[in-house]
Amino acid sequence: MIIGVPRELKDHESRVGVTPAGVKALTEAGHTVLVETRAGNLSSLPDDEYQSAGAEIVGSAYDVWRLADMIVKVKEPVEKEYGYFRDGLILFTYLHLAPLPVLTAKLLEKKVIGIAYETIRDKAGALPLLTPMSEVAGRMSVQVGAAHLEKEKGGRGVLLGGVPGVPPGNVCVIGGGIVGTNAAKVAMGIGAKVTIIDMNLNRLRELDDIFNGRVYTLASNSYNVSRAVQEADLVIGGVLIPGAAAPKIVTKAMVATMKKGAVIVDVAIDQGGCVETARPTTHSDPSYVLEGVVHYCVTNMPAAVPHTSTLALTNATFPYVMRLAKMGAKAAIQADSGLQDGVNTYDGLLTCKPVAESQGKPWKPVAELVR
Repeated sequence: MIIGVPRELKDHESRVGVTPAGVKALTEAGHTVLVETRAGNLSSLPDDEYQSAGAEIVGSAYDVWRLADMIVKVKEPVEKEYGYFRDGLILFTYLHLAPLPVLTAKLLEKKVIGIAYETIRDKAGALPLLTPMSEVAGRMSVQVGAAHLEKEKGGRGVLLGGVPGVPPGNVCVIGGGIVGTNAAKVAMGIGAKVTIIDMNLNRLRELDDIFNGRVYTLASNSYNVSRAVQEADLVIGGVLIPGAAAPKIVTKAMVATMKKGAVIVDVAIDQGGCVETARPTTHSDPSYVLEGVVHYCVTNMPAAVPHTSTLALTNATFPYVMRLAKMGAKAAIQADSGLQDGVNTYDGLLTCKPVAESQGKPWKPVAELVR
C-alpha cells in the first residue's frame, strides 16, 4: 500500500501523523510511504530523518493525496483539502464530525473511507486513540488556564497555588474522564483547590480513591454545577460522549454568575464544547472575553507541544496504520469490531450513529457494508 503523510494545515497544527520510526516499520513491511516536505519539522522530526527511515519526500500536498491509498493525518481536513478527496481513499485521522456537517457531506459525496481516531474502541470498550491526546490536553488545560488567569491575559490575577497566608485558587473540573483526571492531577500538584463534577457516581468513588480524598467530588446536576462554577477561578470542560456533540453542561446564565476575570478552558470544544458560551478558537487567537470571563477554546491544544504529542499519539495509532496497510480497509474493518466503531463514513454512507444523530442524518452500521 502507498501511505501518504501530508503536512497539517489547521492553524498552528504542528503534529504529524507518522514518525520516522513508523516509516521504517512500514517500508520494511514492503509498503511505500510518501511524506510531504517539512511535514514533521514542527515536531522536531526533519525530512532527513524520514528519508533515512525509507520515506519518499514529496514536494506538494497534491501529489501526496493523489498518489496515496491511505492518508494518515492528525486533524480533520480543512476546506483547502476537500478537493483532494476521492472514491475509495482511506482517511485515518481525528475527524470530530459531529459539529462539522460540511466536511461530513464532502466525505460522503466523494465516498471516502473516513476512520476517526476518536471513535475507535479497544476490547475493553475504551478509546485508545483519544486517550493520549486527552492526557496531554488535560494536563495542558491547567497550564493555559493558569497563564490566562494572569492580569495581562485578562484574568483575575490569581495564582492557583496561592502562597503562605493567601488561599489557593479554585479549579472546577467538569467531567471525571481522562481529561478531567489529568487536569486534576496537575491542578493538585500546584496546590489548587480542586472540585471534580461527574454524573457517574462510581467514577466519583474511583476518583475519591485515586486522590485519597484530596479533591472535592460532586454529582452532576444543574444546582451543583451552577454553585461550583460561581466559586471557581478556573473551569475546565472535559465532557465526552464518543462521536457525538458534547452536552452543554455550563449554561450562559451560569457563566454570567462567575467571577470577573475567571477563566474557562473548554477541552470539549472539538465536539462542540460543554460550555454554552464556548466557540472554537485557534492558537493564533486563543481566547476571548464574554460575560467578563476569559474563554480559551483552542480545538487542537496538544499542537502546542508537538514533539510530545506526536510521539504519544503515534504510539497509539501506528498499530492500526500497520494493520490497515497490511490487510486493506475492508478486511481490517471486518476483522476488528473496535475499528468498525472508528469508521464514520464508508462508500458514501454515514456509519457512525452519534454523528448521524448530531446532524440529523441517516446512517448504516459499517458491519453491514463490509460483509
